[in-house]
Amino acid sequence: MRHVALALLYLRAWLFYLGMALLTLPFSLLALLCLPLPAVTRSRLVGGWAYAVMWWLKCCCNVRYEVSGREHIPAGPAIILSKHQSAWETIALQTIFPPQVWVLKRELLLIPFFGWGLWAVGSIPIDRSSGREALKKLVNHGKQRLQHGLWVVIFPEGTRTAPGQRGKYHIGGAWLASHSQTPVVPVAHNAGRYWRKNSILKYPGVIRVVIGPAIKTQALKPDALNKQVEDWIETEMLAL
Repeated sequence: MRHVALALLYLRAWLFYLGMALLTLPFSLLALLCLPLPAVTRSRLVGGWAYAVMWWLKCCCNVRYEVSGREHIPAGPAIILSKHQSAWETIALQTIFPPQVWVLKRELLLIPFFGWGLWAVGSIPIDRSSGREALKKLVNHGKQRLQHGLWVVIFPEGTRTAPGQRGKYHIGGAWLASHSQTPVVPVAHNAGRYWRKNSILKYPGVIRVVIGPAIKTQALKPDALNKQVEDWIETEMLAL
């Protein structure tokens, strides 16, 4: 029975990835066609991809999610600093928060179709090895996206961590928030239990997402802000 259950998990995972690939192609082309449109409109249209993928994930793998703390989402654009455990949150956050762009590794833009879509919606690619130049680019491009009404999503740990692990929280997100005086919304979740790092398997269950109160940044230096975000997220992770 155990082998049968495992085989079913693999079958469902492969079906999910097949459907995800089929969805990515038309939405990537749609992103390119939407380039003349305002940034928020473009993001809303292309964001339909995330809703479709979440629906397909539920159908194929019975992976669902519930969100607490929606009342903490501010009315205007903000910076989302989220725990990073899997690829799930890079998709799901698009269905939870207003139109947004992501700060990501520039190599992702080279992926056919998927990377084209990321570029077309205004994602902010950075080269982490460039140090302060990367921070300057992040602030310049981040301010521009925020002024256009878009939220900015950043994963402070930079790379995915397994459940129970804690990565180093990099300063970039707090730096952008401090220099643009934009509120920060911290997010904790346990997606790594169901969509694991470096595994194609998707385990059925309910992912829990917790949205924290927005943090005002005017009186906080980047280091202090980063520490506050880290403490809140990691404390919530203990409860998840």
